[in-house]
Amino acid sequence: MTDIASSAPESASPRPDLHPAVAVGANPFSRWAVLALVLLGSALFLALLWMIGTGTGFGTTNDGQAHADGRGLNGYAAMARYLERRGHPVVRARNAGQLDKAGLLVLTPPAGADGKDIEKIVSGRRYVGPTLVILPKWMALPAGRQQKDARTGWVNLQGMRPLEWRGFLDDVSLVQGDVDANGQPARWEGLGLAGILPSRKHLQSARGETLVPLVREQDGRTLAGFIDDGGSYPALEKAALGPRYADVEDEDLYPLLVVFEPDLLDNWGMADRRAAGLLEALVAAGELEPGGTVTFDLTMNGFGRAQNLLTLAFTPPFLAATLCLLLAALVLGWRAFLRFGPPLAAERAIAFGKRALVANSAGLVRRSRRLHLIGGPYADRARERLVHALALPRTLAPEQADAAIDRALASRKGDVEPFSAIAARLRHARKPHDLVKAARDLHALERMLTR
Repeated sequence: MTDIASSAPESASPRPDLHPAVAVGANPFSRWAVLALVLLGSALFLALLWMIGTGTGFGTTNDGQAHADGRGLNGYAAMARYLERRGHPVVRARNAGQLDKAGLLVLTPPAGADGKDIEKIVSGRRYVGPTLVILPKWMALPAGRQQKDARTGWVNLQGMRPLEWRGFLDDVSLVQGDVDANGQPARWEGLGLAGILPSRKHLQSARGETLVPLVREQDGRTLAGFIDDGGSYPALEKAALGPRYADVEDEDLYPLLVVFEPDLLDNWGMADRRAAGLLEALVAAGELEPGGTVTFDLTMNGFGRAQNLLTLAFTPPFLAATLCLLLAALVLGWRAFLRFGPPLAAERAIAFGKRALVANSAGLVRRSRRLHLIGGPYADRARERLVHALALPRTLAPEQADAAIDRALASRKGDVEPFSAIAARLRHARKPHDLVKAARDLHALERMLTR
């Protein structure tokens, strides 16, 4: 029994390894932990809005097709990167509103594109900037998993694909054929340069009365040229490999360049440094200023995106308003962070107690600027207290009560100012200083008579 009784207090005592409970109302997070959570959450939210507005992170555009983000043999990622390295800002347009910007526009429509849509884009830019159209050629299939070291976007070329764009350059005929009967590689020349095409089998060229050759194959087939539409193009005319027939009528037109053999500029062709030189010469002859913007269209390749409020919020000139809103939110967040902690209990507008009531009443009178109205009531209340203290009859008139108080004061101390004089001075006071002085004198007289 002794052992059990002595062990009972030990079992009832708290264990030393247990932590005390958190006090009710205490904050479980530190100020800096909350700040880190808010900043991280805000950054993730803004990143999500930006990704939704720009389309970034929602699928890849490297799908093995012939466009500026294609990294297969038939793509133009190398062309876009080369122009960036040469100091040209490169824009990959994913909505129609970006196609009417100044600078060079590069169109790489697929074989199934509508020629009228291409013509609409080209005609809308004739007074804005030069346009380069690169025709498709290859039927491309994604590289199989069984192919060793194959990467995303790589393709296998399976021959040429028929092409017919009704409504665009209907007076120019596209010719698809073999490179050479003896299997020799196709040699191109133009713009003061020469080189060899990578394909030894298939070649794509064109002919037409309005087509002025700029690049030809060794047998004379036109691989690239510009359209003779009556514009003035001195640099192109100097590099032309054939005559012009249209008279110059409009000097404000920008040229329309067409590359019929895509292997001149695609990733397969850009493996040859001579193709890079051809691209640079072609861009310069197309009246693009040094450092001018080059826009690659992705809308016709299936990557168009409709413009919405989120897209506009992150593009000029609306970007300025977005930044202002973000700064305002940052300021509000910082002010809330500085006030971090449980809110203080609000005090009552009118506190309890006689002292608080008097203070509130005095504050109200002071704000109303009617101090001179309290002199009379204060003197009346002092008379009533003195009548009661001196045991005078309550039925006395005010004048009689004042005279009785004066006699009582004279009997005790005859050299002081009478009550009636002080009360009259208090009633007629208008300035706060005079009012307070008369009230103090009256209070001192009252204390003298009631001791």
